[in-house]
Amino acid sequence: MQFTDEVHWTGSDFLVAGTLMLGTGLLAEGILRTFTKRSHRLAWLGVLGLVLLLVWVELAVGVFGTPFAGS
Repeated sequence: MQFTDEVHWTGSDFLVAGTLMLGTGLLAEGILRTFTKRSHRLAWLGVLGLVLLLVWVELAVGVFGTPFAGS
C-alpha cells in the first residue's frame, strides 16, 4: 500500500472493495427512489448498512467462518 507495508492488498482485494461500495451505493439510490415514507427509507438504509458491515467484517477477519472469509 502507499502509506504502510503492513497491508498487502492485491488487485482482487481492490476489486471486491470497489464492488461492495458500488453495489451499496446503487442499492441505496434504489431505496431512496423506491420508498417515499421517511421511516421506510431509514429502515431499509439501516438494513443495507448492517448487511454491508457484516459482509465487510466477514471478508476482513472471518467472524462467521464462511469459505470466503479473510485472514
